[in-house]
Amino acid sequence: MPLRSGTVPPGTTVEQLHYAKKLYDSAFHPDSGDRMNLIGRMSFQVPGGMAITGFMLQFYRTVPAVVFWQWVNQSFNALVNYTNRNAASPITQKQIGVAYVTATNTAVITAVGLNLYTKKASPLVARWVPFVAVAAANCVNIPMMRQQEILNGISVTDENGNKLGHSRKAAIKGIAQVVVSRVTMAAPGMIILPIVMQRIEKYKFMQRIAFLHAPLQVMMVGVFLTFMVPAACSLFPQRCSMAVSKLEPELRDSIRSQYGDSVRYVYFNKGL
Repeated sequence: MPLRSGTVPPGTTVEQLHYAKKLYDSAFHPDSGDRMNLIGRMSFQVPGGMAITGFMLQFYRTVPAVVFWQWVNQSFNALVNYTNRNAASPITQKQIGVAYVTATNTAVITAVGLNLYTKKASPLVARWVPFVAVAAANCVNIPMMRQQEILNGISVTDENGNKLGHSRKAAIKGIAQVVVSRVTMAAPGMIILPIVMQRIEKYKFMQRIAFLHAPLQVMMVGVFLTFMVPAACSLFPQRCSMAVSKLEPELRDSIRSQYGDSVRYVYFNKGL
């Protein structure tokens, strides 16, 4: 591949080069250079997310359905979070297992608890339970799956890519931004779509095609995600920056002792 070898085939246009880079960036991890799992890639968020989210929004009334679809969603999220982590910070199989179980239980407990609590609430409130569960689980799943980054810090560099050390504060900033992006990614579809379905299901023609409600929601979620995946990912740059003055004292002092005031910001891969 030209991008990996550093060569460009004769006759390659700028547009072809940009397209090749886009394909490469979507399939290979920016830290390790390894090809990422297909299902875990951010480019798979639309087809994977639309199916799972659509069914979560449709089958929210019974406890078994809530448990099953929240488990499926968190299994998918765990793979996405692992695939898009900062690969410079290794994580053990045990830590992956603990993160997966914790996030799945959080989602299921939140969803089931709210589902039971909202039995007497309006139908629309009950339809919003899946989003609350997803948001709560994301706040657990992502930090847990990337706990090594928080415990040991992630590699930070200067603007030229020269390694300066490891920072826990940089890891926390990056992971917090990823949590915000993921919740933002899911919010429009999981908040607006229940309102739409609540209204159109009152029409007789919709009541006659109840068997098509699930496929309809899947397609509509797909429309939302088509726009929200790139929008949410672009909220914060993947190559994140942080002022040296906000780093841990020991790292900050180390950088200043070597570079003085010439290095004012450090850069790192926050993941997706």
